[in-house]
Amino acid sequence: MGTTALLIIVVALLALGLGATAGWTLAQLRATAAYGARTAAAEAERDVLRERVVDLEASLGETSETAALLAPLRASLDTVARQVHDLERDRGDQFARVATELSRVRTSTTELGERTATLVGSLQASSVRGAWGEVQLRRVLELSGLLARCDFDEQPTLAASDGRRLRPDVVVHLPGGKHLAVDAKAPMSSFLAAQAEGLDDAERRRLLGAHAKALRGHVDTLAERGYWAALDVSPEMVVCFVPTEAMLTAALAAAPGLHEHAMRRRVVLASPATLFALVRTVAFAWQQEALAGNARELLAVGRELHDRLGQLGRHTAALGGALRRSVESYNAFVGSLESRVLVSSRRMQELGLVGESHPVLEPVTSAPRPLTALELLEALEPDVARPELELPADGTTGGGESRTA
Repeated sequence: MGTTALLIIVVALLALGLGATAGWTLAQLRATAAYGARTAAAEAERDVLRERVVDLEASLGETSETAALLAPLRASLDTVARQVHDLERDRGDQFARVATELSRVRTSTTELGERTATLVGSLQASSVRGAWGEVQLRRVLELSGLLARCDFDEQPTLAASDGRRLRPDVVVHLPGGKHLAVDAKAPMSSFLAAQAEGLDDAERRRLLGAHAKALRGHVDTLAERGYWAALDVSPEMVVCFVPTEAMLTAALAAAPGLHEHAMRRRVVLASPATLFALVRTVAFAWQQEALAGNARELLAVGRELHDRLGQLGRHTAALGGALRRSVESYNAFVGSLESRVLVSSRRMQELGLVGESHPVLEPVTSAPRPLTALELLEALEPDVARPELELPADGTTGGGESRTA
């Protein structure tokens, strides 16, 4: 029993050892297999990492080349970014300035509206309208080159043939002693009323029609006054000055036949531009008149100068004749002296009575220069125009005898 138990214990120990050995062996095999798997996985991961490293190295090379190529573009982008920043800053400043200017314009517009309303209110008075029209007329006349109290008179008093006293706003003096009357009191009440805000089209047309009717009535009044009859020499017409282009245009639009009616009544409707062209023509005519006067004066001065040159030529010819006669008298005197007086003196020298001889006297052979200018010769007689120095044909110096006689 003891041996059997011992055997069983030994067998159990052997089995336990074999089981432990087998378990350890299996564990080692399992560990080896796991290690191999991990090694394979590690090698695979190593290969993958190596490929990634190669790819990264290639990518890094390409990235460096790309960065070198993109460096100028990056610099340009930086410059553009700075410029955009500056532009944004300037835009903000400009918007601020624009806002300031808009505020000023708004203020100025408000003030202009108030002043315009004040002006319109002032123009409602007929005396103010008349004064404004006269001021506008004077400005147009002065801008065209005419001078007040010289080329035109303001508010002159005229006496008509029937005893009436007429007083046009301006009388423009034309060349040749002619005159032209200009009136500056065109009606404008209805026109100003038509410019008010809040009017409908029908009311505005009614007011403009009333404006055209008032202007037509003023044309008839000017025609009945007949300013041209009270002037000495004047075209049979009078100029009706309308202070603004808009007033005349509105009247002609409301009454297209107004212009023809005014011309039949010998009244010329003139806006500032029309009157400027008309009066500018008058100023040009005055300039031409002044040039013609200067030309006439120059012609008179030229004629006077020509006459004086003729008189000077006659005096010159007389002086030349006097010089010629003086030369002839001097030569005759020298000839007589040498032939009649010095002969006796030389005889006394030959006899030894005197020691010094007298100087030899030479005759004057130069004659005065004759006149050759046609302007001077025309005023002279033919025998005086070219005086000649008369010398004896036998070679003597005058007195009828030779020097050696």
